[in-house]
Amino acid sequence: MTDLRAAALAALAEQTIELPSWAFGNSGTRFKVFGQPGVARDPFEKIEDAAQVHRYTGAAPRVSLHIPWDLVDDFSKLAAHAADLGVAIGAINSNLFQDDDYRLGSLTHPDKAVRDKAIAHHAQCVDVMRATGSTDLKLWLPDGTNYAGQDDLRARQDRLADSLQQVYAMLDPGMRLLLEYKFYEPYFYAMDIPDWGTSLLHCLALGDQATVVLDTGHHAPGTNIEFIVMQLLRVGRLGAFDFNSRYYGDDDLIVGSADPFQLFRIMNEIVAADALRPDSGVNFMLDQCHNIEPKIPGQIRSVQNVQEATAKALLVDREALAAAQAAGDVLAAHGALTDAFATDVRPLLAELRESKGLDADPYAAYARSGHQERISRERIGGTQASWGA
Repeated sequence: MTDLRAAALAALAEQTIELPSWAFGNSGTRFKVFGQPGVARDPFEKIEDAAQVHRYTGAAPRVSLHIPWDLVDDFSKLAAHAADLGVAIGAINSNLFQDDDYRLGSLTHPDKAVRDKAIAHHAQCVDVMRATGSTDLKLWLPDGTNYAGQDDLRARQDRLADSLQQVYAMLDPGMRLLLEYKFYEPYFYAMDIPDWGTSLLHCLALGDQATVVLDTGHHAPGTNIEFIVMQLLRVGRLGAFDFNSRYYGDDDLIVGSADPFQLFRIMNEIVAADALRPDSGVNFMLDQCHNIEPKIPGQIRSVQNVQEATAKALLVDREALAAAQAAGDVLAAHGALTDAFATDVRPLLAELRESKGLDADPYAAYARSGHQERISRERIGGTQASWGA
């Protein structure tokens, strides 16, 4: 157990979790956007808030940007600002859901002019990548249809394949296209990339620089997400996670808040496949909008939850698990997982943080810092993170 614990500490020391810039802006439901005191008013302040999360957790050194929400005149200046604060720019996210032209689709739209507009937006995103040093272009496709017969489903896939090929061709060597999926919403009859299989098929057709993004909130209730994780790892096409939680139909709650055992099971597959390593190609990202909870503390809690699930997965007795599986001992095999899940890993993570010169409790340390009160006094006004949750 001592060796297992030491190995867990070493692995946890290398784990990093990417933060979303949009987590630090005002957000809300489809009915109301809720303003909060001290919320970030521009991309520079979003970076400053993300840097606070990294300061107290020591595990969040990158920040995803969303275009056009995070447009600035000089992206090299924004990247330098991030570097000065000890963080870096991570994935660049495109936006295909806030333009009137995209009402019937963007990359899949029947009108070539609209598809060309959506493709050109990704050229803009690639330019941002070059200016900031980002290597990942993340594309969530909101396209779909609401009624049977509204459009030709196969034709939409053909248009999508062509549009994606044009976007993929823009990438420099070393860059990746991360292709996300969602089984419903904003459309309700058929989404054009509704599941991991559709995303994977397009990625395989594009080439090695295209990988799947698994958003933990983008599945039908009851879906075995860890099975999907395993399959994508098995074929080397899991590029990133968007971590969040959902109860029914939305997915912006703090990761691990709805079903911490599910998050543990996901991380168990990651650990079993040795995909926790920084060079594994799997980027652990958060995708959350904190609608009623404070922004920076919400992200701190999210990072802590991922770390705790990871720590528990690292403490699984793999030898005992394999022996039980080989012997067909169902309960012992299941017990190897549930025993690890039941372990209180907070002392282990406290030891890890203290070894880095951090407070053992990031959430409490931030609360004591007075930073939240200071930005509430100094920042007047705020920007909306998105049109909804």
